[in-house]
Amino acid sequence: MKATHFGAGNIGRGFIGEILYQNGFSIDFVDINETIIDALKERNSYEIELAAAEKKHIKVEQVTGINNQKDPEAVIASVATSDIVTTAIGPNILPFIAELIAKGIQKRRLEGNDTPLDVIACENMIGGSQFLLNKVREFLNEEDLSYVDDFIGFPNAAVDRIVPMQQHDDPLFVSVEPFCEWLVDDTQSKAKQIRLDNVGYVSDLTPYIERKLFSVNTGHATTAYTGNYYGYTTIGKAIADDKVLNQLKAVLQETGNLLIAKWDFARSQHEQYIQKIIERFKNPYISDDVSRVARTPIRKLGYDERFIRPIREAKERGLAYQSLVNVVAMILQYDDPNDEESVRLQKMLKEKSVADVIYEVTGLSDASIVDEIVEKTGEN
Repeated sequence: MKATHFGAGNIGRGFIGEILYQNGFSIDFVDINETIIDALKERNSYEIELAAAEKKHIKVEQVTGINNQKDPEAVIASVATSDIVTTAIGPNILPFIAELIAKGIQKRRLEGNDTPLDVIACENMIGGSQFLLNKVREFLNEEDLSYVDDFIGFPNAAVDRIVPMQQHDDPLFVSVEPFCEWLVDDTQSKAKQIRLDNVGYVSDLTPYIERKLFSVNTGHATTAYTGNYYGYTTIGKAIADDKVLNQLKAVLQETGNLLIAKWDFARSQHEQYIQKIIERFKNPYISDDVSRVARTPIRKLGYDERFIRPIREAKERGLAYQSLVNVVAMILQYDDPNDEESVRLQKMLKEKSVADVIYEVTGLSDASIVDEIVEKTGEN
């Protein structure tokens, strides 16, 4: 079996690539990074190290690389002949691969290939695969769309594995945490003939996506922004400070109460889930920079993102959300000259009132929440 995977970065190789290979797939990695793509084409394998005491190494073989800028026709041919298509490129990049996927699907139809295919966006976003489907549809004609309805699934997914920023002499080597979780919405899947080991197929993905987003993503970002506020540059050093750890625990308590109220998770099990997350963040074998986890602060302040959405929904249910507000105030003070969004955010704050910036970047219409955030920033 063959997989086409968009995104040959650390997450693509260190998470999705590993699971696909373990399930017997050869993998065509698609990316614009010439160094990585050339190395994949030359070596056809790479190694993963699990960030734990034993430092176990896993060799991933039967891989190659395709540069989608230099050889788009090869990408189209790969999609047309694949048994599964996956992505790990970041939500903002999905629209840029839609045309290639669409042309691959069209070629698949014209060649009479009626084997069902799933296209799974493994991104940190809610509804990633369906978002990609909407972008792909823009490049399809009526016959193609009918073919997609019959044979091509775009099942949403939830993925979770910490893959820190890292540099190695070997451009393909990647270190990842031992824990990983990949869940797929079975109701949106068309390729029922393929069921991946170590992947969970669920009938309702939304509770698990929100649990991950509001626990792992909110928690990781909380550690980063709180750590930056107190002068730390790595997640490990930040979480060793009780002030950061207590802020993290308080935030996860608030998002946990929301998740339990909304999705009826068992409290004891969710508390174990939270403790597991905290231990993952404390992993001494992962060296993660605050700047990596805190990057793109404007996106992280989005209306449906990891802070504003739980604040909105907690207020609607009469639940506490003050710790989340505290972190939002810290995000507004996050100043990284190497982060384009941070630079833009700080520029906005110099040119407009704090309240106006909050309204603009968060999409909030609730003045009382905005006022609470403004108060926490110390601005009036």
